[in-house]
Amino acid sequence: MSKAVYIATTGPDSGKSIISLGLMQMLLGKTAKVGYFRPIIDDFKPGGIDNHINTMISHFDLNLSFNDSYAYTRSEVILKKNQDKDDEIISTIIAKFKALEERFDFVLVEGTSYTREEAIIEWDINVLIAKNLGIPAIIISSGVGKTLEDFVGTMHMAYDSFKEKGVEVLSIIANKVQEENIDLAINGLKRDLPSHVLIHAIPLNPVLANPSIKEIVETLDGKVLFGEDFINNQAGAFSVGAMQLRNYLTFLKEDSLVITPGDRADIILGALQANVSANYPSISGIVLTGGVIPEDSIIKLIEGLSEVVPIISVKGGTFAITNEIGAIKSQIYAENKQKITASIQDFEKYLDVETLGERLITFQADGITPRMFQHQLLKKAQLNKKHIVLPEGTDERILRAASKILASNAAYITLLGNPEQIQEIILKADIDLALGELAVIDPKSSPMFEDYATTLYELRKHKNVNLAMAKDLMEDVSYFGTMMVHKGHADGMVSGAVHTTQHTILPALQFIKTAPGVSVVSSIFFMCLDDRVTIFGDCAINPNPTAEQLAEIAISSAGSSQSFGIEPRVAMLSYSSGSSGQGEDVERVRKATKIVKELRPDLKVEGPIQYDAAVDIEVAKSKLPDSKVAGKATVFIFPDLNTGNNTYKAVQRETGALAIGPMLQGLNKPVNDLSRGCTVNDIFNTVIITAIQAQGL
Repeated sequence: MSKAVYIATTGPDSGKSIISLGLMQMLLGKTAKVGYFRPIIDDFKPGGIDNHINTMISHFDLNLSFNDSYAYTRSEVILKKNQDKDDEIISTIIAKFKALEERFDFVLVEGTSYTREEAIIEWDINVLIAKNLGIPAIIISSGVGKTLEDFVGTMHMAYDSFKEKGVEVLSIIANKVQEENIDLAINGLKRDLPSHVLIHAIPLNPVLANPSIKEIVETLDGKVLFGEDFINNQAGAFSVGAMQLRNYLTFLKEDSLVITPGDRADIILGALQANVSANYPSISGIVLTGGVIPEDSIIKLIEGLSEVVPIISVKGGTFAITNEIGAIKSQIYAENKQKITASIQDFEKYLDVETLGERLITFQADGITPRMFQHQLLKKAQLNKKHIVLPEGTDERILRAASKILASNAAYITLLGNPEQIQEIILKADIDLALGELAVIDPKSSPMFEDYATTLYELRKHKNVNLAMAKDLMEDVSYFGTMMVHKGHADGMVSGAVHTTQHTILPALQFIKTAPGVSVVSSIFFMCLDDRVTIFGDCAINPNPTAEQLAEIAISSAGSSQSFGIEPRVAMLSYSSGSSGQGEDVERVRKATKIVKELRPDLKVEGPIQYDAAVDIEVAKSKLPDSKVAGKATVFIFPDLNTGNNTYKAVQRETGALAIGPMLQGLNKPVNDLSRGCTVNDIFNTVIITAIQAQGL
């Protein structure tokens, strides 16, 4: 089920407030708690508040603070981008959104209000945000000033932009369309868009286009002379009172805004009298130009006639003021109930509300985006902090990663190594890390050394290890760190930045040993592709697993997938799909698949299956049309280490995917191995998954 929707527009003045108000009204009728979020808002004055957010919170009485309902102002985003902190922008937006998602049944997310100068940049930002939040979108565009061909072409390109980034588009809405062109717009959009996309069109509504008296006052720096309680009146047609009264009265229309010089007492009084007359339409307000205030005698007459008509005075000539009023881009704000009501009515009249509501509530996201996955990992680690030991404390990358881990409050850290040497490296490399924030242990001088050596001797004496040998081994940071985990003095260990895989894993195999019911230790990588996260196993440990071992690796990998929030759909990879292939290698995979199905009938597993059939829905339809895994696999089990290791590296290099891991599975307690070419981010991510593994013990 979807818990959010992203409202995106193709440019400025698209009228997305109509859709936001209508959707909120609809959603509150379907679910108890609805939140509202704007990732990026326009700058606002100190002490002020964003108008869109204020309108939504106030009108619908949402249990939401202003600060919780947005992530950045436009200026803050520009500053971050100039500092090359694009990742921080997305991470913060995700964090703020997830906080609301936890509080509400559904979150309405509204994209940016465009500036014409940055329209292309803003479009890319909106697509990127929707993608990383992992939520479907509704796209809106204004038809004002566009030919049908241009309008339809723009909307099709907008749809393609979202789909190319893996964002599902639920609906396309043509807004501010001429009434007579509604069918043309709908049919034009339907022509090249999939049938499941809901197409709607809303006509231009003058009530929403014209400004209120309040907006006129604020724009023209006007002074309210009368009727301040009614400045939210909606201006209708503008009419300039420059002719004689008997002629001017014939031009009055319902909700007319009267614009006249301040010394035209005849027009002022005549318009007010017409307002109370049953024979003339009502007026919305009077704008007095030239900065001229009527004489006292006229003021007395006005006071008896202007109970519900706001009258304002502005500087500037009548012609110039009329043009300025006509240029005002009216907005919907909290006090203007007339516009809010009109917006909701238009939404309910011109949209298939029931079908759209059903799509929103039942939409199921396919997979999880890499940034959302990383965010969820971090949040999970923070909820129950674990203690991780890093044996390679004198490596600069380890120290930088430790600084990042502490700053993110993701784990407690112990470094192994000589404290003076570590401090020297910190100062020389200018690393933001204070040794007082973590534990530093030199194995040789540690008060735990004798106990650890004795424990190792007792555990390994049947392998002809004597106490002297145990002491020699315990001086090795990999053995010391692993013993910390074994004794419960640390919850997990991450090593391998400067040591081989065997050096890291051998102590764990010797005395941490495998978990009950597990005969083989294996590894997985979390492959963070552009639009999804998948699991590759085993790409680091077992060179040529037997069918039984392959089955165990598959079951362990499915369990890890489930633990990390990824629905396991297991593909047992081979050079053949289904029953067509023959040969020893494919038979081994076929046997492994059979074992998995026997041991875990609840798992969705397919094998043997080729990689293309596992990931491409069209290939899957031709090769394995009845499979529940083909075309949408999330867990990929490779037949041997050679295939797995080369494939993960090829995918990583050719697609730019982030590979998190390897994460070892099958041990009693978590110990994970790093590549000697690892980056600071690799270390950070591996510590996070190790900490999460430790939570499950």
